[in-house]
Amino acid sequence: MQKSLAPQILIALILGMVTGITIQLASSPEGIIQEYLVSGLFHAAGVMFVAMIKMLVVPLIFVSIVHAVCSLNDITQVGRLGVKTFGIYLGNTLFAIISAIVITLVIAPGTGANLGHVDQLVRSGQSELPSLLGMIINVVPVNPFQAVVEGNILQILFMAIITGIAIKKLENHETHSVSNAFSLANSVMMKLIGMVMSLAPYGVFFLTAKLAATLNGSSILSVLSYVVTCLLIMCLWLFVIYPILIGLVIKRSPMVFIRHTREQVMFALSTASSNASIPITYQTLIQKFKVPDHIAGFTVPLGATINMSGSAIYMTVAALFVANAWHVDLTLLELGTMGFTTFLLAVATGGIPGGAAVSTGVLLHTMGLPIEAMAIILATDRITDAGCTVTNVVGNTVAGILCSVGETAPEVSEDTPAKSESVAIDSATLQGKPDLC
Repeated sequence: MQKSLAPQILIALILGMVTGITIQLASSPEGIIQEYLVSGLFHAAGVMFVAMIKMLVVPLIFVSIVHAVCSLNDITQVGRLGVKTFGIYLGNTLFAIISAIVITLVIAPGTGANLGHVDQLVRSGQSELPSLLGMIINVVPVNPFQAVVEGNILQILFMAIITGIAIKKLENHETHSVSNAFSLANSVMMKLIGMVMSLAPYGVFFLTAKLAATLNGSSILSVLSYVVTCLLIMCLWLFVIYPILIGLVIKRSPMVFIRHTREQVMFALSTASSNASIPITYQTLIQKFKVPDHIAGFTVPLGATINMSGSAIYMTVAALFVANAWHVDLTLLELGTMGFTTFLLAVATGGIPGGAAVSTGVLLHTMGLPIEAMAIILATDRITDAGCTVTNVVGNTVAGILCSVGETAPEVSEDTPAKSESVAIDSATLQGKPDLC
């Protein structure tokens, strides 16, 4: 990614918010400006930009995973890397749930709120909690083409992994030829990502302008404590826990990590989609943190599906907020049940805008909490879901760096040549260092 892209995206983000707020204050909701500019130009341009990003997701996942498996010197590395990756992702999600429960119980958002009457009731039908066994069975696709069309990330991952293993088991000359083909395809995908990401400032401007022009401020103010608690816990993850953890790994200031992930943060804020952020996460790991291609190609697509610490925080805070606002006292056993349910739902949450809100509806229904509270959750979803996506996406980068420890020493590039301190890590730095994965 171009080094100048981060300030361009930031400027676009600010200009988009200013433009949207100005339009909302100066025009009527049914006016010509709202109809043709906001719902027309801004909406169309923003949707087209996100669609271009999502267009690359499925081919990028398949090509990068096959290329990653083919790049492994020993096929047994697939199993070891897979175990490490799953362990990091699931551990991160579990820790996020426990921390969110503790912090939310202390802050107690919604306590004393008079939310017994909601203008619009949002009711859902009976929803079954996804079973762990069912999720495992569903990994194997019955129809590979349907998996591609539906964008089922886990099934695409499965197909890519067994394809890479099959290539490694070919004769040496055949393996070399097919591996080279996927290596070239991977290079093409990187070029396509660079081309699309060069349009990011424009896409971010249109997306944020439409958001600011259509946001219902009154609905947000009524549940300010819920929104603030959500964002507070997510910021704790983004600016304290993740940077300190990676700072200990790369033996540099945590600010290095924050600086190198700023493009991810701004892009994820505008798209609110973990899947749409796969290309920029992949690019950040390889270019900024120098994580090997085969590790980034393996961890990033998988993380976009199961590394949902942000979604776990979102659902936990939402459920406890609803319980407080509707004066429902949850026992210790019920809190444990909620935590386990949230864990399964977070792993099953789709990496698309609004995915966490849908799972929150299932959680409320499962816990016997008033489903009409979904009106409030949905009214503020665009703000909380953006923070949720940023936490998910940056957590994916963290996992990629941690997985590279013990495989190949991660190193970090410099933003500017003027910095006197190098942040690259040589192999000697990690000699004798315990495997954090």
